[in-house]
Amino acid sequence: MTVNIHPYERLVRVVLGLFVSSLAFWGPAHPAFLLGLVLVATGAAGWCPPYALLGISTCRHVAK
Repeated sequence: MTVNIHPYERLVRVVLGLFVSSLAFWGPAHPAFLLGLVLVATGAAGWCPPYALLGISTCRHVAK
């Protein structure tokens, strides 16, 4: 698995994912908090499966 998410996008995914997941504790329990967990997981890993399937990469690859 190669990194295909830009560092800024990773940060946004983690923050947004934590916010969406925390909504389960503020209001009525709803299965949508799982979306937040997926965002946190992809942001932490730096790899997004749909991006990989579609050949998308938002990060810059440094030439060696």
